[in-house]
Amino acid sequence: MKVVVIGALGKVARLLVPLLADGGAGPAVDVVGMVRKPEQVDRVADIGADPLLLDVESASTEDIAHALNDADAVVWSAGAGGGNPDRTYAVDRDAAIRSMDAAIQAGVQRYVMVSWIGSVPDHGVPTDSSFFAYTDAKLAADDHLRGSALDWTILGPGTLTDGPPTGRIRVLGEGEHIGQGGGDVPRADVAQVVAATLRIPETVGRFIRFSTGDVTIPAALRDA
Repeated sequence: MKVVVIGALGKVARLLVPLLADGGAGPAVDVVGMVRKPEQVDRVADIGADPLLLDVESASTEDIAHALNDADAVVWSAGAGGGNPDRTYAVDRDAAIRSMDAAIQAGVQRYVMVSWIGSVPDHGVPTDSSFFAYTDAKLAADDHLRGSALDWTILGPGTLTDGPPTGRIRVLGEGEHIGQGGGDVPRADVAQVVAATLRIPETVGRFIRFSTGDVTIPAALRDA
């Protein structure tokens, strides 16, 4: 399997790449880590991926499709990082949508989106909140993915922490209200969830919202 991780040096992705590359979460796969700055290339190689330099914020759908050539799966783990609403929409919505269209164009069927636990229409974030642009952009991207012909999974982790991995999560039930936040979950567990999702076919076509819990990650994902 060849997996392209877009945003390979993000806080979740840099934990995910070694899991995939060294087989820590199952059979080792070929990992391509996409980053946007030349100075990031060596860091991607250091964590076990083949570096790919492409700024998805400015890249066309055709540029991204070329980068996804021969891939079996795409993981979107990029983001603008908040702060600037215009750039948030440019990356978290527009570039993400182009990457989905590019996956279809390149013949890549599997697509995993790292979103957030509140990516639902009634997320409750007011329009005058500094967080609103992110929620609005992510929901638009997630909805585009849901309407695509891809074998998609949208992962909605709760509030991210830098704690050690637990290997266990709780998956929220459909329609379960979590308000604006959601339970905590270590980024290291989110990385394990992404890696497991790529290998568990029951996750296709699902929006999986989760926090730290008592069920092992594979079992929770299969029963989601």
